[in-house]
Amino acid sequence: MMIGARIQYWRAANVVSSSLMFEHVRHKPTDPLDGAREIVVVCSPFRSRVNLSSIVRTAGCCGIKRIVACGNATIDRSVARDGADHVKIEKRRTLIPVLRTLREDGYTVVGLEQTTNSTSLHGFAFPRRVALVVGNERTGLSDNELALVDACVEIPVWGLPYSYNVATATAMALYEYCKQYPVG
Repeated sequence: MMIGARIQYWRAANVVSSSLMFEHVRHKPTDPLDGAREIVVVCSPFRSRVNLSSIVRTAGCCGIKRIVACGNATIDRSVARDGADHVKIEKRRTLIPVLRTLREDGYTVVGLEQTTNSTSLHGFAFPRRVALVVGNERTGLSDNELALVDACVEIPVWGLPYSYNVATATAMALYEYCKQYPVG
């Protein structure tokens, strides 16, 4: 069946009104949360400040209030936008002490990493109180860092390259967390 015929069939089957209109709403008010999100994003040292800045922006959009960024963590406010004002960024030198502290504080530590025993994001049930650990753009999470996580989640890849950009992958994982806990 040709594309045009399929569209005509779909319109007839779904009774699409020609008066249905969409109007762009710039700066639409945010959806309210019933409570604070119990997720912390933990970033290993990144090579690019653009990746951290993108993660800060995504965290802000998701209503996430806390990021722990290791290494020489700087953001570009033109990329992070309002997220830079609404997300607390805690800077730490190295990742391993951060992971130990979060575990002591009762967080389930989940690595976003392709590993031998990682679970697909499609079937992963995030704990409400979770620390999502994001590895370096090139090297990911080290074996010593992986030894401190409770679970690993990965995002399936169906083409090349073999993995998503770190900011893109983090955005997908945060969206999935928010989908599982839509009101906080």
